Amino acid sequence: MKTIVIIGGGITGLTTMHYLQKIKAEHNLDIELILLEKNDYLGGKIHTVKHGEFIMETGADSIVARNESVMPLVNDLGLEDEVTFNATGISYIYSNDKLHPIPKDTFFGIPTSKESLFSSTLISEEGKRVALKDFETENKYFTKESSIGEFLECFLGEELVEKQIAPVISGVYSGGLDKLTLASTLPYLLEYKNKYGSIMKGLSLNIEKFQAANNKKFLSFTNGLSTIITKIEENLKESSIVKGVTITDISKSNDKYEILLSKHRPIQADYVVLSTPHHISQSLLKDRELDKDFNKLTNSSMISIYLGFDIPDEQLPADGTGFIVSKNNHIHCDACTWTSRKWAHTSDKGNLLVRLFYKSSNPSFASLKDMDQNEFIQVALMDIEKSLGIEGKPRAVQVTNWDNLMPNYHLEHNKAIRSLSKKMSSLFPNVTLSGSSYHGVGIGACIKNGKETAEEIGNKLLSENR
Repeated sequence: MKTIVIIGGGITGLTTMHYLQKIKAEHNLDIELILLEKNDYLGGKIHTVKHGEFIMETGADSIVARNESVMPLVNDLGLEDEVTFNATGISYIYSNDKLHPIPKDTFFGIPTSKESLFSSTLISEEGKRVALKDFETENKYFTKESSIGEFLECFLGEELVEKQIAPVISGVYSGGLDKLTLASTLPYLLEYKNKYGSIMKGLSLNIEKFQAANNKKFLSFTNGLSTIITKIEENLKESSIVKGVTITDISKSNDKYEILLSKHRPIQADYVVLSTPHHISQSLLKDRELDKDFNKLTNSSMISIYLGFDIPDEQLPADGTGFIVSKNNHIHCDACTWTSRKWAHTSDKGNLLVRLFYKSSNPSFASLKDMDQNEFIQVALMDIEKSLGIEGKPRAVQVTNWDNLMPNYHLEHNKAIRSLSKKMSSLFPNVTLSGSSYHGVGIGACIKNGKETAEEIGNKLLSENR
């Protein structure tokens, strides 16, 4: 009998376990599946908290519905009837101390037509004219490994990128555009530029790939995102899940690995999946040949805060779902989601629930992270008052600090991952690195990574049995 140990009970590790259990049943494999998690609950960055009438997420608040791996897992788990989609509406950029609607027919703030470009209240007339060079200039040297910031500025101009595009892309990928590659963000923009001669024209001709007919791009569940975690755990009763344990060492012994744990007997494993942040995996493997590549991987920090009020959601601007903050404003947050507007299930009585995000790239972060909770709440309340004109004492508060746990995919990221994978296959055969540190930060990407990891291990086991 072979033993497979998955270390880390976030969505990647759980998805790996889910699909391995399916492969085991389908092929009648003689394997033991064990998942180890340091917390006393599963889910990692997916964790739902309920406070009175409000439902709040301490990590991600939704899943990109169009990701090819998402709905098959939802259907596998029988959760179709519990799925809820985001309400659609206007997203804003807070610039010069005022809310500006992101123009219609944009993708990550990038216009898909001249009409969309010229409708923007964020960009000067000169900035709009500069952006038209996208229709006239050729790409002569940019590749997928190029900076997406340099690529976009070259063809769309500095003003459009800085004021309208950068706040959106940076908000999603947690990094400055000069340090993010096309490959790790929006690689098809390069393809469109090369094929159609224009980024905007390429997006226009392919917009149906990104916008479903009803424009509902994100999903959650009526009782919060933890629903998917709970359901996977329920379906893993045939496997072993051990919570509240810390891995102290992983050592190689012939063709097996010995895993030492706190408060638990050692475990012998034939296959190991490290579904943990890269710095944790690095500390467990303790190999100098890997350190050079591990050290190239970077994380950032973020603090988020939910504020729930006894104020009707209707006081928010009509048809809006939130805003992103551009540079040089008099508020401290980087973004604000109007949660009760975007997700009706999060507020039973239709009262106002907002979530503000403060990133380590923000100049104010150094002082914010050292504040006690009461001081931090006051900063958030001032941001709400300045941006939305809403005052009130919150009935519900939830603060989450993701300290050095937000992966950043910089210019050297993909190269480091390729090198790391090559070295792992020779130094630690049958040990797999998985999760958001490596192969995509969104939940959909993590689900895809977990499924592919399970299939890779399953194929090895099947070939061994032939």
